[in-house]
Amino acid sequence: MRSQTIIAALVMIAVSLGSAQVASHAPTLGAPTRLMESTRPEVGDKPVARVNGAVLTDRDLLREMYAIFPYGRQHNGFPKGMEAGIRQGALQMIIFEELVYQEAVRRRMEIPAERISRDMAAYRKQFASPDEYRQYLRQECKGSAQVLRQKIRRSLLIEALLKAEVNDKAGISLTAAKAYYDKNPQQFQRRETFHIQTISIIPPANAKLEIQKEARQRAEDALRQANAAKSYREFGLLAEKLSDDDWHVNMGDRRPQEAAALPPPIVEAARKMKPGDVSGLFQFGSNYTLFRLNAYTPGRKVSFQEAKGQVRIDLQKTKVSQLRSDLDQRLQKSAKVEIL
Repeated sequence: MRSQTIIAALVMIAVSLGSAQVASHAPTLGAPTRLMESTRPEVGDKPVARVNGAVLTDRDLLREMYAIFPYGRQHNGFPKGMEAGIRQGALQMIIFEELVYQEAVRRRMEIPAERISRDMAAYRKQFASPDEYRQYLRQECKGSAQVLRQKIRRSLLIEALLKAEVNDKAGISLTAAKAYYDKNPQQFQRRETFHIQTISIIPPANAKLEIQKEARQRAEDALRQANAAKSYREFGLLAEKLSDDDWHVNMGDRRPQEAAALPPPIVEAARKMKPGDVSGLFQFGSNYTLFRLNAYTPGRKVSFQEAKGQVRIDLQKTKVSQLRSDLDQRLQKSAKVEIL
């Protein structure tokens, strides 16, 4: 939902393309990034749907498609593989918004005139010049500021009804959040992780004995230099210079990894080290490895106190989605919707 005014630019939303569930975002008015710019597909105010007699056009549809996929403006259209899904999602949304608007009118909901005037003035300020604003009115509002005012009123009515029927009912109590936390313990279990840098000496496969001895000498020399390194950067520069493994191009940095992804001897040693410590030398077959421990995160369960904020946010999003879907189904029951 728009939180303060209707002047927000079109926003990208996450939708399941082709899904029957109504997507969730602000009522679409159209932003100063206008449809009259060079875009594809073209629009000609062709009817695409009729909702209880009210006609929705391809202009409404395209505006909503850009709300779903704003990158389409930059590329004069939509990816072919996605366009049908984006179109279907947009069509569902403009039908839903029209149903919500009609329900607000049926309930005789009103928006104060001063609120509409304030939002209209703020909306106008988004244009770069008076000429651009007038051009927008010609293309989008039949040249009439009064039509723009009606569009803003319509969008604010949609916002008001959705607030009453969805947002105001979507609150999640601490009790509900705690019940979810207790029921889903695995979601809050954080696994043990290690962030290490490595230097590995890897002789050729089936190397002769003298090559293997040379590799051992290189590994011992690398360990000596690594123990003298005082920082992540110093160790990393050594890794770039000395290491034969694939991570040497990234300063030997393996990034945080779970214990299960590392050899048990590495894990056992790392548990006894402090961040900044350098390990001893490990031999795996004919290969030698040493590492620097940058960080260690023990496995643990995140407490409810830590998790409760995000749990309430996530549950509220789910509840909002369900309430919107329920509202759509109720409004559709008594509506006559025709896809043209």
